[in-house]
Amino acid sequence: MLSLLITALFAGLAVSQAYPPDEVDNLAKESLPKLKEWLAKNPQGSCTLETAIRRKEWSDLTKAERKEYTDAVLCLQSKPALTSSAAPGAKSRFDDYIVVHIQQTPRNHGSTFFLPWHRYYIWHYENALRTECGYNGYQPYWNWGRYAADPVNSPLFNGDEYSMGGNGKKETYPGITIPGAPAPANRIPPGDGGGCVTTGPFKNMTVNIGPIAPSLTNLPRNPRSDGLGYNPRCLRRDVNRNAAAVTFSNYTYNLITQNKDAYWFQTVMEGQFPQGKWGVHTGGHYTVGGDPAGDFYVSPGDPVFWLHHAQIDRVWWIWQVQDLVKRLGEVSLTKTMNNMPPSANGTLDDTSNLGVLAGDVKVRELMSTMGGMGGKFCYIYE
Repeated sequence: MLSLLITALFAGLAVSQAYPPDEVDNLAKESLPKLKEWLAKNPQGSCTLETAIRRKEWSDLTKAERKEYTDAVLCLQSKPALTSSAAPGAKSRFDDYIVVHIQQTPRNHGSTFFLPWHRYYIWHYENALRTECGYNGYQPYWNWGRYAADPVNSPLFNGDEYSMGGNGKKETYPGITIPGAPAPANRIPPGDGGGCVTTGPFKNMTVNIGPIAPSLTNLPRNPRSDGLGYNPRCLRRDVNRNAAAVTFSNYTYNLITQNKDAYWFQTVMEGQFPQGKWGVHTGGHYTVGGDPAGDFYVSPGDPVFWLHHAQIDRVWWIWQVQDLVKRLGEVSLTKTMNNMPPSANGTLDDTSNLGVLAGDVKVRELMSTMGGMGGKFCYIYE
């Protein structure tokens, strides 16, 4: 029965995808029996491997499914904001998510909360697309390794109506500085973009909030010091194979298989800058670059952010499945970014929230995609 289920889960993938499975795809498939065994011993009510939502890779969606997703994002960008009293620059429900990220960036990066908080954040955004904009699918992810050799010509960035939009126009800028890294890793050289995006579903998109920590040098300053003022400008990108070079599938496979505890898994994922290692998290963000994707605080303002962080969540999920008994209860690091200022170690009983969008939830409720959040989480990645 299990073998039939696993075959069914991946049959469509094998038939339709233009990209053959890589070592991470194969590891995910090979790990499903471990998840099935854990569920047999730890039933999660109605959440089973058979009933779980399946989040899919962008290029494994049909063209109609891709367009349905981008239409839903555009819909969210058309609905009035809930956060405009605190953030005058927020003009849409899409902007609400940027505001929350800005407000919570120092807490939810380089800390205990990085992975569980972003899991909560992505799930809530997915739910908004479905409940407020009639989206029938689920949050897709971006398997970095599929496109790392030539991201600008991939189904994600080729600029057609079924993509997430194209590259920006070519503009000269000095590249992206990586703080604390030794040369030459202290700088990501520029690619062939950097200007406004003129193709694809988001060619007319207006970025309203930020910048705060821009990677481009010629952006208009925000009227407020916290970046939450109204500052309308075009969506800009520099789809950059120099950054993508650290996102080939071998990097992700090694991240999952060579790091046996939460500390090292998260540390390697987020990057070890003093050793000149950017990590897949940094590499993915700066593969998009530009504005706002190249801004540490404002990056969710580029719609591709959500596919990148769905992949981050997927990689964490695959890592967890390798040893569910241990890893569903394992967190690391402290409660502040890079332990600045110094703080206590985080625990499963600490809470995370999404500001005005959603209330406090204990970290332990965000650890499992199968039954977490009181059963509201019930998904896997295929």
